[in-house]
Amino acid sequence: MTYNFSPFKDKVKSIEDWLKREYTSIRTGQAAPAILDSIQVESYGTRMPINQVANVSIEDPRTLRVSPWDTAQIKEIEKAVNESGLGLSVRADESGLHISFPQLTAERRTMFVKLAKEKLEEARISLRKERERVLKDFDAQEEEGKMTEDDVKRSRNDLQKQIDDANKKLDEAKEKKEKEIMN
Repeated sequence: MTYNFSPFKDKVKSIEDWLKREYTSIRTGQAAPAILDSIQVESYGTRMPINQVANVSIEDPRTLRVSPWDTAQIKEIEKAVNESGLGLSVRADESGLHISFPQLTAERRTMFVKLAKEKLEEARISLRKERERVLKDFDAQEEEGKMTEDDVKRSRNDLQKQIDDANKKLDEAKEKKEKEIMN
């Protein structure tokens, strides 16, 4: 009997997606609307992401334009961006905000590369935990007689190939982010 890897593959995909989302929140010096996704704004008594209360667009390579659907939200959005700790400068006008991305210093670039490596390690830890769960499942199925020793060996080899592929994708995502940060 062959092992059903589909739950494992789904978990690996979710780990890869998580890492990509985390990398979008790391600033690279280029204006990217995704960087504002993690910022929550107080809106009519609830906290909501900026993209649910305003239109976010790229004005130029270093500036985003935030146009709230309700101009009464401008002050709340400005406050949320300033308190986010992302180091962005905000300028409000009557119809929205201009959010400028300052030039990254060498020190900040190094810090962001280090952060990218930390996020990669978190993803790898999650991957290792998932591998351990599947290996325990192999052992349990072998003890129950659902899998033979040969099936377990074959499945372990298949699992290792999938782990290697997943690690390669995670490394590629980190390399891509490092290039963005350093350029």
